[in-house]
Amino acid sequence: MSDARDGRANDARDAGGTPDGSASEDRLVGRGIDRREDAELLTGRATYTDDISADAAHLAFVRSAVGHGRVESIDASEAEEMAGVLGVYTWDDVDASPSPGVLPIRTESLDCEVPGHPVLARDRVRYEGQPIAAVVAEDRYVARDAVEAVHVEYGTRPAVVDPAEATEDGAPTLYEGVPDNVALDAELGDETTTEEAFAAADRVVELDLVNNRLVASALEPRAALARYDADRDYFTVELTSQSPHGHRRKLSETLGLDEEQVRVVVPRVGGGFGHKGHHHPGEAMAAWCARELDRSVKWTATRSENYREGAHARDHRTTAAIAVDDDGTVRGLRVDTRAAVGGYGLGGGASMPGWYGRLLSSQYRIPAIYCRTRAVFTNTAPVHSYRGAGRPEAIYVTERLMDAAADELGIDPVELRRRNLIEPDEFPYETAVGASYDSGDYETALDEALDAIGYGEARERAGEPGDDGRYRGVGVACFTESTGGGFERGVVRVRRDGSVAVYAGTHSHGQGHETTYAQLVADELGVPYDDVEVAEGDTDDTADGTGTFGSRSTITGGSAVVESARDVLRAARGVATDLLGVDAADVVSEGGAFRVVGRPEHSVSFADVACAAAEAENESGDESDAGIAFEASTRYEPDGTAYAFGTHTALVAVDAETGAVEIERYVAVDDCGERVNPTIVEGQVHGGVAQGIGQARSEGAVYGDDGRLLTDSMLSYALPRASSLPDIETRATVTPSPRNPLGVKGIGEAGTIAAPPTVVSAVADALSSFGIAHVDMPLTEENVLAAIREVDGG
Repeated sequence: MSDARDGRANDARDAGGTPDGSASEDRLVGRGIDRREDAELLTGRATYTDDISADAAHLAFVRSAVGHGRVESIDASEAEEMAGVLGVYTWDDVDASPSPGVLPIRTESLDCEVPGHPVLARDRVRYEGQPIAAVVAEDRYVARDAVEAVHVEYGTRPAVVDPAEATEDGAPTLYEGVPDNVALDAELGDETTTEEAFAAADRVVELDLVNNRLVASALEPRAALARYDADRDYFTVELTSQSPHGHRRKLSETLGLDEEQVRVVVPRVGGGFGHKGHHHPGEAMAAWCARELDRSVKWTATRSENYREGAHARDHRTTAAIAVDDDGTVRGLRVDTRAAVGGYGLGGGASMPGWYGRLLSSQYRIPAIYCRTRAVFTNTAPVHSYRGAGRPEAIYVTERLMDAAADELGIDPVELRRRNLIEPDEFPYETAVGASYDSGDYETALDEALDAIGYGEARERAGEPGDDGRYRGVGVACFTESTGGGFERGVVRVRRDGSVAVYAGTHSHGQGHETTYAQLVADELGVPYDDVEVAEGDTDDTADGTGTFGSRSTITGGSAVVESARDVLRAARGVATDLLGVDAADVVSEGGAFRVVGRPEHSVSFADVACAAAEAENESGDESDAGIAFEASTRYEPDGTAYAFGTHTALVAVDAETGAVEIERYVAVDDCGERVNPTIVEGQVHGGVAQGIGQARSEGAVYGDDGRLLTDSMLSYALPRASSLPDIETRATVTPSPRNPLGVKGIGEAGTIAAPPTVVSAVADALSSFGIAHVDMPLTEENVLAAIREVDGG
């Protein structure tokens, strides 16, 4: 058995060739193969966490009814007496147990010392919906009835929900040691150089921008089923997760255990979007209760719980400025952003400055950039990563500034962009804020998008009413996206019959890994696609892993399984050489067989080689690997970040009488390097654009001044509907990345990055004749009509 557990293959492969470099027309990579996952998902045969029973008791939470206050008293006596109730627990119970009971937070990355998020409120609540008590009952309905029977008395405090207002003098504070509510004050770029660039520029254009707060609204809410083995002090937790190993690590910390005492298993997941990449109280309390009661405990969030306590996103208040010369040369950007963290700094908001500020250069040569980002505590649900995680916010700032500068200079907005684009021969390109772009051909993608949308004709009629009385506009947004990062584990195991099992530390929740990883490995080994099985989501299958988020899976997970497949192939070639009785240099792999060069009739199939290797392994006496011919495990980390890019364009029609916006056409031109499966790439773009349009047009989480969430259901939080989405036209350019062996770049978040500035740009263009240059998202009928009436004086 070959085991290259931490090895990296260095052999170069010709793109589009077989593992030995020879050309082949049978390559699977690059073909739009239908996703093998879809049949199970579409027919309802897929198993999600809530489908698993295990004779489990059910967990429900008593949640804070106020946005900010002290918990004065909790009376659970009525609930405890209800038939079917197994237990009611508060922080005092957790505090008396061996578990720390606190979701860990890396305070070293912050400018303050603040406690982590307790699984149940200690004595103070900092956002509406924060868990205060946990009820476990024989079924979920009894548990929820018992929740209503728990009475909590509060001492309410003033709340603050706007991240800009939270930093002002006299604002309510969430933590004693943080008088200005600023969890982190971070800077990127050189302030002095930027101020010099602004002083030397012909013009400075400034904008105030709001990036609206979003709520992750996956089809499946978060859920967990925890089992506890008292004899081994060992947990098995099945849950909705984007990062099985990450959840194992954080669960073990919250429970006070070693990682080896926790196994995480992730079944099908009905959407993640970053929401399921973070640790929350629900999963941890399910495990805690399972140990307390010595029985399986299940928790499934309701939709309203997901809205109140689930991951929120974005919520930036930004003052930004661009320095330009009269010839359109951009000299610098200056950006000051206050980004909401929520009641507790669990990720997203606190880590945003790096993901956010480093994308501000976008596709442009901008010699000076200074970005100050303050991550701010507010009495709102915690802010986490959400599809794009900092990159949509950054690109939105830069693209709105480019439009504003073009308007100030009287230059076509596309022409201004074109004059400042980074040229293909300038790569690798170092930006003023420390990003190192790997490769790009930005103008080709821009021209493709402009041709597809008919930009010249659209610009001619922009801002003028059509025959139907509506005003039309065209929007363009260019973007870059940092993708990949971190390490990933990939395991390839060949059975004695030649079939192949692939395991990865990533987790697919819509990305199609079972298809793309199988394509990659089948090509490397030359075996039939149907002979390759792909499994993810069980921490017992791989020693470690990172997970699926940040547009990283194909770069890291795909490269890891390919490197393992190459190690397997080398081992198999060695066995084949012995079976054929020739020198290794005379053996090539093609068409699922090993052949002697010049004597194609002398060959041995991959399956026969696997059988011979397995038999030899069994003869060695290693019964634990009986039936396994070859195995390789690779811990892969790319040489650097891969930067995807593209240009999106849209045509809109705006009714000035009602404020209604219709997107008549949307064209997305994306470059994610080599495309393993173009159909899946297009699907990812479609999904991302739909979410980006949702942010641009209708979505927005709104809190009252008292910290109560007003948009707490789908009746008040306006997700995009199919009828509000246009046909999304997708096109592609291909610029391989030199930083990973596949030449790939990420694509999963591109649509959410590009769509908001594209749509806002188009609507502003349509309203240009009214003197309107910008309208904050969401572009609801009310907001658009208010902007028109404001310039009309009424």
